[in-house]
Amino acid sequence: MTGKEKNNTSCILENSVLKLYGELTIMELNKSLYDIDKALGECMDTNLVFDLENLTFIDSAGVTALYYFKDKLTAKGVNVEIRGGAQDINRKLELFGTEPENIQKGSDKTGLFEKLGSGVSYVFNEFIAGFFQLAADITYWSVSDLFRRHTSRKGEFINQAVLIGVNAVLIVGAMTFIIGLVLALQSAAQLRSFGANIYIVDLTVIAMMSEMGPLITAIMVAGRSGSSIAAEIATMKVTSETDALRTMGLNPVRFVIVPKMHGALITLPFLTIIADMCGIGGGLVIAVTSLDISPLVFIHRMQEAFLMRDILFGVIKSLVFAYIIVVTGSYFGFRVKQGADLVGKVTTQAVVVAISLVIIADSIMGLIFY
Repeated sequence: MTGKEKNNTSCILENSVLKLYGELTIMELNKSLYDIDKALGECMDTNLVFDLENLTFIDSAGVTALYYFKDKLTAKGVNVEIRGGAQDINRKLELFGTEPENIQKGSDKTGLFEKLGSGVSYVFNEFIAGFFQLAADITYWSVSDLFRRHTSRKGEFINQAVLIGVNAVLIVGAMTFIIGLVLALQSAAQLRSFGANIYIVDLTVIAMMSEMGPLITAIMVAGRSGSSIAAEIATMKVTSETDALRTMGLNPVRFVIVPKMHGALITLPFLTIIADMCGIGGGLVIAVTSLDISPLVFIHRMQEAFLMRDILFGVIKSLVFAYIIVVTGSYFGFRVKQGADLVGKVTTQAVVVAISLVIIADSIMGLIFY
């Protein structure tokens, strides 16, 4: 036990309570460590309290010393509690402490249902709620800006329509032509064996118009433009451009995302129609070369298999897919907190989730429409 000395740390051990006085700083640490260690050597109890009520100042070295003694005693089976102290001292204990005080050490295991509930709650709060909140925000401003043309950036809608739609015509057309070609080629052998060559037209037209055309177009756009949207917004977030827009009184959703949404909604139906035509063209090539069906017979049969309902459903699907792609890319772009290395990760996540949501939406609409 030591007495109180001015500007020196002293400690008194009374009834399993170690009271610290004065200052616990790096300048006083040599004597303080000796005094505290000596006092603790006299303690034989299994419960000990460090009382900081009379401590006037502490620095990072003092905090380290306190946690050193606590860990040392805990290893010996002594239950140590740190209590009291001014607000400034407690703030430093939290700032420089080696571990949070609220961590429970023990063998308590979380139950299965508790883990399941925590996981569902985390997914809902972190992903689903944020996704739908952003979707609602984008929907509001996309509709609102249709009636406020003077507030939109001039030429940005045309620019986004070119980037999302026009520049994708070649790749979408080539891929759907090949898919239509392969689809007809794989079916030709079976149809020929039954003498049903003419039905290659029905198969190709119905498959491309109602299903393959919209779906393949959406997948290609999700990989091409969805990744671009996510990477652009994530980069803006990392470089604090979105914060700069807010500082200037501009809404990042309205300024950046709404033109992309308008561009995607306008161009994706046209891309889908082009994909349908290219896919049917691929089927025409196989019908002429493998099944001896003349182009005139193919076109005539196509008019009978062709239903306006299939075009309408394809356009509706393309609009839904466009909305999903833009919202998903924007959501993952805004999820970036800091670090340029996360841009690539959220871009990959955006593409994977967008394609998954497109396929799920296609399945649901297929059940509804057919």
